[in-house]
Amino acid sequence: MKGFVNKFGLPRIIIAGFFLVLIFAAAGFQMNMPQFFGDILRRWGMYGILSLAMVPAVQCGIGLNFGISMGIVGGLLGGIIVIQLNIAQIPALVAVHPMFASWVAVMAAILIGVVLATGIGYLYGLLLNRVKGSEMTVTTYVGFSIIAFMNMVWMLLPFDNGELIWPNAGKGMRNTISLASSYSEVMNNTLAVEIGSFVLPTGLLLFFFLMCFLVWLFMRSRTGMAMTAAGANPMFAKAAGINVNRMRLIGTTLSTVLAAVGILVYAQGFGFLQLYNGPMMMGFTSVAAVLIGGATPKRAVIIHVLIGTFLFQGIMTLGLPVVNQVIPEGNLSEVMRMIISNGIILYALAQTKGGDGRE
Repeated sequence: MKGFVNKFGLPRIIIAGFFLVLIFAAAGFQMNMPQFFGDILRRWGMYGILSLAMVPAVQCGIGLNFGISMGIVGGLLGGIIVIQLNIAQIPALVAVHPMFASWVAVMAAILIGVVLATGIGYLYGLLLNRVKGSEMTVTTYVGFSIIAFMNMVWMLLPFDNGELIWPNAGKGMRNTISLASSYSEVMNNTLAVEIGSFVLPTGLLLFFFLMCFLVWLFMRSRTGMAMTAAGANPMFAKAAGINVNRMRLIGTTLSTVLAAVGILVYAQGFGFLQLYNGPMMMGFTSVAAVLIGGATPKRAVIIHVLIGTFLFQGIMTLGLPVVNQVIPEGNLSEVMRMIISNGIILYALAQTKGGDGRE
């Protein structure tokens, strides 16, 4: 039993047990369980790539990247540029099939977001190379700072599409931008399987698994292994001829790029782009997910992302309805969301192993 606990991890066992308790409680309250399971899978795919962005960051040595807001900004810019250009409304694309036009639009947004995030991530990596030893603190402040800076930028961008700007004054971007006419839920609806109230978002999950597979391949490439070595033991890696700063730069840039892809996958599943302070806490959500999955500030792999994101989103999906059933007076949804989310981060960080070694 002790060996199982050490291998699987006590935090993961406790959180998985809590998730099972929520399932039994929801069933006891006679909630619509098939719909809840469909929602968990949808949220798993929506948030998965944002959590995946933690893997290259941790493995290259910068630790848990609370500053994925840098990449999120690039993805949001890609998303609104596609709406400004009305790519999903191009007659030739719509004539093929409306869903085809939506796929072209979302892939164009991802491509633009990746290009922007590559440049942002490179500059971000240069900064982190200058603050070695304080990366987690710096990434937190950088993540908050970029959101505050973009609050001004969103008001100044010269876009004129009616879906993007405020309807009366006609200046500045809306807080929430609908994707209904562009690429809303295009991945969710592709090859979707409906069984009663249960909906399997096949296309969304396939895209998530594809991104996991690509990161897995990269981590096993020569560059990926050199990056992991540089993160595990910089002095040994330097003695072996590995350019540690370059590996950290690659890992930071890749993490930023994955965040740009992740926010667009999240947005199409949600149906809206959220600007201004909307992405403020997304870095904390991603950190909580991988920590639940068994990651530490020194080590993170794909299985941590898969397990952690599923458990975290499962708890978030079931926790609030169950709590509202137990305490029906008043609306505690937002309060409980904050308690659950931040409580999980605090607990998981408190349970991570200290020291400079790896598991």
